[in-house]
Amino acid sequence: MRLIAPDGLDRFACTLPAITNDLLKRMTKTPSPLLPRPVSRILLLAAVGVSLALGGCGRKDDEKKNMIPSLPVMRVEAGSADISMDYPVRLEGRADAEIRPQLDGVLRDILVKEGDLVRKGQPLFRIDDATYREQYTTALAAQHAAEAQASVARVNAEKLVPLVENKVVAPVQLTTARAQAQAARATAEQAAAQARAARINLDYSLVRAPFAGYIGRIPYRQGTLLTKNQVQPLTTLSDVGRMVAVFSISESEFARFKGIYPGETIDQKVAAVPPVRLTLSDGSPYPQPGKLESLSGGFDRVTGSIGMRASFPNESGLLRSGNSGTVSLSARFTGINLVPQTATVDLQDKLFVFLLQPGNKVKKQVITVSGKSGPNYIVTSGIRPGDTIVTAGIDKLKDGAPIKPAAVAPAAGPSAAATPNAR
Repeated sequence: MRLIAPDGLDRFACTLPAITNDLLKRMTKTPSPLLPRPVSRILLLAAVGVSLALGGCGRKDDEKKNMIPSLPVMRVEAGSADISMDYPVRLEGRADAEIRPQLDGVLRDILVKEGDLVRKGQPLFRIDDATYREQYTTALAAQHAAEAQASVARVNAEKLVPLVENKVVAPVQLTTARAQAQAARATAEQAAAQARAARINLDYSLVRAPFAGYIGRIPYRQGTLLTKNQVQPLTTLSDVGRMVAVFSISESEFARFKGIYPGETIDQKVAAVPPVRLTLSDGSPYPQPGKLESLSGGFDRVTGSIGMRASFPNESGLLRSGNSGTVSLSARFTGINLVPQTATVDLQDKLFVFLLQPGNKVKKQVITVSGKSGPNYIVTSGIRPGDTIVTAGIDKLKDGAPIKPAAVAPAAGPSAAATPNAR
């Protein structure tokens, strides 16, 4: 028995309705004398059924053609984009100091309030100074007495000079007198040093601001006994005329940082970073740009990150120590391929696009991205300028599937804001 191949069977099935229709016409016009009339009627009805069943073969071919999806495509072109690398930061004053007592005593006066803006040298606290004032007075008196004794010893030595010259007294007496005068002078200097030390302690009883800034929390009240070795400071003082944003980046981000900005040394690359932008914790942008200042000397062994510092002007006092926010480091890329994120498929931690091939068939292509530029990916490998990719309807698209390309969409343009390594 000879078998009909599937494609031959399909062609036969599609031509069978025409054969059946021709047979119906002949049987209707001239009944067959060889077949009884009932049999002819049965054959006629069977032929009609076959014709109706197979009459839609041509329509199936049309439906298959209509099932090919019409999808939009775009041509990849090299472009440029401004990217922004965002990092969480903690804000500090350029100078933050803990104000501590330098001597023991009772807190007598608190001369400022929490949150006050003070100038350099302004008194902040006064410690009871009665004891230290007496100590200074005693030391000053001892200094004066020692200076007087030194003067007497000097005069005694000078009186012996002519006597020695006239050989009235022995030279050894002059030598002894001069040594005594020198010892008295040393004693006077020691007494003067003790008086100065007593004066320093007396001055410490009035605690002054070492620089201009804002007063922090004051946990003590009048009458509290203070010691110079106490754990908790009297208050904190923050110089917030210019704020420092402290943040850290990973080792891979540091390697990317070195590749983005021009320069031979790290200092040159830091200087090449454009003005830094700050976003406050409530999402509002800080109006004044800052400047990246420095990098830490090495990586933290625990976190594997390296510290960075950026400074921002704060003449209005809007920023305070302890604030948090986000800094944005910007850079510009040129000659890069930008692909819409909607034109990609993420599968098993890989990104794919569908390349249009000759014959309007698609090919699933792996791409590598270095970040995002607005709604686009920055593609570093996998596609080239001039390639055409499908931009929509790719969820159920399969490798090698045919499509009807729609009008070529414009290539993805540059974006004003971008985020590297956003995946």
